[in-house]
Amino acid sequence: MGRTITPVRVKDVVIGEGAPTILVPVTGRTPETLREQIAAVAERADVVEWRVDFFHTVDDVASVVAQAGSLSEQLQGTPLLATCRTADEGGEIAIDDEAYADLTVALAESGAVDLVDVEYRRDRAAVERIVAAAHACGIAVVASNHDFDATPPKDEIVARLREMQELGADICKIAVMPQSTADVLTLLDATRTMHEDHADRPLITMSMGGLGVVSRIAGQVFGSAATFGMVGTASAPGQVDADELRSVLGLIDRAR
Repeated sequence: MGRTITPVRVKDVVIGEGAPTILVPVTGRTPETLREQIAAVAERADVVEWRVDFFHTVDDVASVVAQAGSLSEQLQGTPLLATCRTADEGGEIAIDDEAYADLTVALAESGAVDLVDVEYRRDRAAVERIVAAAHACGIAVVASNHDFDATPPKDEIVARLREMQELGADICKIAVMPQSTADVLTLLDATRTMHEDHADRPLITMSMGGLGVVSRIAGQVFGSAATFGMVGTASAPGQVDADELRSVLGLIDRAR
């Protein structure tokens, strides 16, 4: 049952094999706040996600790259995912496609990050440029899509994940908002179908908010290879404390 998944290896972490990988976001606006957040999360996360869009000088590429270097040094081997989440997908900044690509490519080429997030529905040329630049540097790409209003039909969720895979992303991620428990089942069933019938690389899927919490803790049963936890403040609706998440994920993994 299911297809062969090629795991993604980042430093000592393997995404797509065994228990789900726990990613923990940091959202500090200043270097000082980020340093405090990294100190709190580094030993509790498998991968740390830096939400670059919160950073106070996000429009200064050199400043962002320098900060990525500082975070990497402080993390001492914990992998770092750089994510500039735009306003179109629930993030903090509105940015044009060229500037978005410039920033993400600079992060990929910095040597300070291990993965970059790419919103796959942005301008196709910009997305392809980011993917090519990241892969040229040996950096893994997480293609992503977010719907904070609704849950698309199952076939649409599967189609989006397949398109991310065809674009050459190493990991395909989708997050949707449920309006009912049926919506949560739709997301989980789409994950199952993608994992069993189409995927050859890791998936990260989640149903957000309180209704969707089950997808964050039991997604692995349906084919989701990673999940987002929090230490302190959540960066998206429905995130679970990272330590509690690790305990539950371990329980489910042992029982399978």
